[in-house]
Amino acid sequence: MALSTAAKASDFSEPWKNADRALVVDAYEYNSIDWAQLATDKRIAAFINKASDGMPPPYFCFGSETDVKLCKALWKRHAVTRELFQTRRVVAKALGMKWGAYHLARPGNPVEQANNFLDFADPAPDDLMALDIEGIDPSQWMSLDDAEEFVRQVHRRIGRFPVLYTNGKTAQYIADNRYKYRLLSRLPIWYARYKPDIDVHFPMGNWRGYALWQFSAQANCGRLRCPYRVAGTPDDIDVNVAPTDAATLRQQWPFGGLIDVPSDYLASVPVPLSRDAALAGKATLIYADVTTPPTFEEMVAVLGSRWSKFSDGFRMPVVKTVPRRPGFGIVQYVAWERTGQRSPEQLDAAFAAADPVSTASTEIDRGRQ
Repeated sequence: MALSTAAKASDFSEPWKNADRALVVDAYEYNSIDWAQLATDKRIAAFINKASDGMPPPYFCFGSETDVKLCKALWKRHAVTRELFQTRRVVAKALGMKWGAYHLARPGNPVEQANNFLDFADPAPDDLMALDIEGIDPSQWMSLDDAEEFVRQVHRRIGRFPVLYTNGKTAQYIADNRYKYRLLSRLPIWYARYKPDIDVHFPMGNWRGYALWQFSAQANCGRLRCPYRVAGTPDDIDVNVAPTDAATLRQQWPFGGLIDVPSDYLASVPVPLSRDAALAGKATLIYADVTTPPTFEEMVAVLGSRWSKFSDGFRMPVVKTVPRRPGFGIVQYVAWERTGQRSPEQLDAAFAAADPVSTASTEIDRGRQ
């Protein structure tokens, strides 16, 4: 997954106006699609459809009459939605488009949600998968810790990773806490922000660019004005732009790996901008490399080495090889340690050259001798 290189400035400022940039439509079951009209737009290289939503419906319907009717209605909706999903996949691929599916993450068992997603989408090896996280409030959306487990379960079952779809606020939170969310922060990002320029808002963490940017949706597209309209779709259909042309996007699809994060980028600081450049709003941040932070294993090794040196200072010296002779005190021992000479003559010369310090203790000791 080659998204580690820095994005160009043009990728962050209305890239959809560049006719070479590939576009991707994403929809859910209530969006009507006229496939014949959609196929006339040659920039549309892929189609992503909503698959599952939170937990699967209950397998058994029980309870009051109202509960049973609601349960059966959910199952019917689930079956119809999946049938529409499979039909759209066949049509999209027949028209030469790449296919993808996303899961709307809700509070609840992340492993069960991942299984629900994979069972619903039944992804082919070239189908993109995406995890949709709408916010960081765990009472409304899947928590980020659970999202990490969701990603692990997807990888356990099919051996590749999903793309992360999220908004600017959530993406920035993940980027700021990338050492905690080591999987989410390395998933290729499908970025949702409905502004013409995102250079100063893009969450620079492990990400240096986006896989897809959802730039047009109901939030900024209406009957009178819209950044981009796709033939055969509702006026407010979600439209995404890729930072590449259609041929390159097809090669990168389905983005099943993790982003390679250069070690120098993990430890870098932004170079200060001039006030004029910052106010102009078109400046590109440049990151200066600093020392790479040590790994946990390196820190353990260094601490272990320093502890050994520290503890060695409290050990009594081994004096088995110290010559035994009258008047051999601490001064002579220090002199003997400082010399690499071991012959008796040279040792005597070393003792004679020593400059002993006379203290009361040494005088008493000499008197006793």
